[in-house]
Amino acid sequence: MELPKGIESPWEFFSRSVERNPNNRMLGSRDTVHGKVGPYVWRTYREAYDEALRIGSAIRSLGINPGGRCGIYGTNCPEWVIAMEACNSHGIYYVPLYDTLGANAVEFIINHAEVSIAFVHENKMQAILTCLPKCSSHLKVIVSFGNITDAQKSEAESVGVSCFAWKEFTSFGTPSHELPHKQKSDICTIMYTSGTTGEPKGVLLTNGSIMAQVLSVDQLILETDKALTEEDSYFSFLPLAHVFDQVMETYCIYTGASVGFWRGDVRYLMEDVQELKPTMFCGVPRVFDRIHKGVADKISSGGALKKMLFQFAYDYKLNKLKEGWKQHEAAPFFDKLVFSKIKEVLGGRVRLIISGAAPLPTHVEEFLRVTSCSVLSQGYGLTESCAGCFTSIVNEYSMVGTVGVPVVTIEARLESVPEMGYDALSSVPRGEICLRGKTLFSGYHKRQDLTEEVFVDGWFHTGDIGEWQPNGSMKIIDRKKNIFKLSQGEYVSVENLESIYGQCPVIAAIWVYGNSFESSLVAVVIPDRSALEDWASTHHENGDFQSLCSNLKARKYILDELNKIGQKHKLRGFEMLKAIILEPIPFDIERDLITPTFKLKRPQLLNYYKDSIDKLYKEANGTKA
Repeated sequence: MELPKGIESPWEFFSRSVERNPNNRMLGSRDTVHGKVGPYVWRTYREAYDEALRIGSAIRSLGINPGGRCGIYGTNCPEWVIAMEACNSHGIYYVPLYDTLGANAVEFIINHAEVSIAFVHENKMQAILTCLPKCSSHLKVIVSFGNITDAQKSEAESVGVSCFAWKEFTSFGTPSHELPHKQKSDICTIMYTSGTTGEPKGVLLTNGSIMAQVLSVDQLILETDKALTEEDSYFSFLPLAHVFDQVMETYCIYTGASVGFWRGDVRYLMEDVQELKPTMFCGVPRVFDRIHKGVADKISSGGALKKMLFQFAYDYKLNKLKEGWKQHEAAPFFDKLVFSKIKEVLGGRVRLIISGAAPLPTHVEEFLRVTSCSVLSQGYGLTESCAGCFTSIVNEYSMVGTVGVPVVTIEARLESVPEMGYDALSSVPRGEICLRGKTLFSGYHKRQDLTEEVFVDGWFHTGDIGEWQPNGSMKIIDRKKNIFKLSQGEYVSVENLESIYGQCPVIAAIWVYGNSFESSLVAVVIPDRSALEDWASTHHENGDFQSLCSNLKARKYILDELNKIGQKHKLRGFEMLKAIILEPIPFDIERDLITPTFKLKRPQLLNYYKDSIDKLYKEANGTKA
């Protein structure tokens, strides 16, 4: 797909929506007064536009010109989007800052991207002030989304950094500041991505890449359902610092839809959804898994008759979907009688669900397609591909379990990986997914070596292993880099094993480990709490969840269950688990064990669990720990 002539920057998406619908709701948030939360309060398109012009003008008044770097740090809120649009208006690169990339990430990004001004959420002010002594050679101005205290101002000024509250800074600008000419080829943002090893990498995305991605989302939704309009609303809770949510919000702005923000507290997430009643909901597998589990628990505790009715309705609609019926035509009677209650979980108005960031478990995808009364699309993408480069087609049931087909701006191919046994030219084509097209990044900021490593003959090598399906859709089956050799010379594809063992119902998460000095595999396992407690009750084992994780009988029970799954999937002997430990605390970002998109950080996991792993191998090899 070619970009239409006459638009050069995402700023034009915004300004044209303002011309069409100046008084429509654009950005909404909820205020808490005296401990009570109120309804959504809205800025119109015109109000947000005027504010963005003033902020952009104020940035320019500081001598920051097109190509300058502006950091944005904090929870999703209207000010985040307005700061982004202010940068777009003047061709200033916006640089999302986020601490979930690991210790010292904010400091690293400010220095690496040479950020000179940063817009900061009030709850991140202390974090940015702590960084200042090590990054004030570039960063000269901080603007709080809200208010600032005299103490914060003094602390910043002590290292030569000026500090302003949002309203104060807005007053420095004028809505009539002349806007510079912008081009599709100009860099729009430097977006840092964690990867699973090493320092964050700054992904350079152009105006053209972002616009092409937004238009490809519009094309997909238009052809498979119906495009968003001014009547639609979107619930913003996925981090705006990530490309997925940024593209979706820019798409909403392009169509004139409204965006309502969560309060930034996971405890009130569903309460905010109920208040907003969005028509489009984007999430990641972990969110959908929790929804599925919550509904499943409710159904199983609802009595035999309710359970039987639900199962009958579920099977009936599932069969209709498999026969090719559209979501809203498959079982309207059961949608009204049974599934409408599940639709209410997301506010009752959702008609489009999109899942990204990681593969959605097949049973969860099937559940959502049957019960949500919404169409569902699962996508696959990277920061480097400006979010989705594959997406499943709604109402196309044969695409369940896949990430769908390439979007209209991308070409894709598979490349054989012989050392892993993947042949792109076999009857079932498997290999590394390679991409080229309109939405790809322009390279890694200041890292030409890494850029040349991933771009070969014009194709971007993703590192993900895919399998083409007969209907043209792609299934993600493995990760190229997560392969190692055991001491007997056998290659092990660890991510593939984790996806198989992850299907075991008695566990919540698993990290599988092996190395070339050992002949077997071990794992750290997060058990499913209710499954382990049920086992303990049945087998008369006492203790709380933490002590059960140390119970040798419990460890053996879960190891046996895992290896049953391995046998069911015909894993080879060396792919079976020799020993495990049970960990009561989930892998988390706070300990730097997972990325913001919940991918395992393997070097960090090994460092954290090294003593436990050494003991496991001693156990597995029959020597005393």
